[in-house]
Amino acid sequence: MTELTIGLILPDVLGTYGDDGNALVLRQRARMRGFSAEIRTVKLGDPVPTGLDLYTIGGGEDTAQVLAAEHLLRDRGLVHAANAGRPIFAICAGLQVLSDSFRAGGRVVDGVGLIDATTVTLDDRAIGEVQSTPTRAGITADLTEPLSGFENHLGATLLGGDASPLGRLTRGTGNTDSYNATDIADDSKQKNAEGAVQGSVIATYMHGPALARNPQLADLLLARAMGISLTELEPLEIQAVNQLRAERLK
Repeated sequence: MTELTIGLILPDVLGTYGDDGNALVLRQRARMRGFSAEIRTVKLGDPVPTGLDLYTIGGGEDTAQVLAAEHLLRDRGLVHAANAGRPIFAICAGLQVLSDSFRAGGRVVDGVGLIDATTVTLDDRAIGEVQSTPTRAGITADLTEPLSGFENHLGATLLGGDASPLGRLTRGTGNTDSYNATDIADDSKQKNAEGAVQGSVIATYMHGPALARNPQLADLLLARAMGISLTELEPLEIQAVNQLRAERLK
């Protein structure tokens, strides 16, 4: 039997918006297929194990972001996991923390550097539904279904050359929609961008939790953790999930 261990990283500081639900969704979808799956919670001050199958990291406020970045930079466990190709799913503040730098508390803070991006400040806070069409960049090549979530952030995330958007916006603000993009070198990459994909990292501003609202994305992460393609994973038909997606994608 396949055994999966899902890392829930720093939920004590990056757990404001219920993003720990992403780990629960992954565990449940694995178990519904007959796989053994457990969640390993890693709190602030704990070392991050490098050999887990899959990692999730959520959102939080400025002070929490700084604490998380300092811990992950000092510990390096998540960096080693990424270098080994372990899939990592990051939400909102998690996206910013894993990038090169972000703004918090009125200053620029060094991020972990797993995503070639930096976050400055939007003119207005982005709050509301966000939807996009997957770009199918990198490890998300098998995604075909629209993505949806709820965004609540004040960050304008500018992608560098090594990162690609997770989706192209059809609704909402995303990475930089209200940011003046005239000074951005690669405007085509920034335009209507949502989230980021680089190496084994998938990041997004979608709360919800995101994986409850995007089952194909959840299954893609499970498939990557198991070393198989998405098409090799047995499909699940869950009426409540289908109904939720239909309501949110109206």
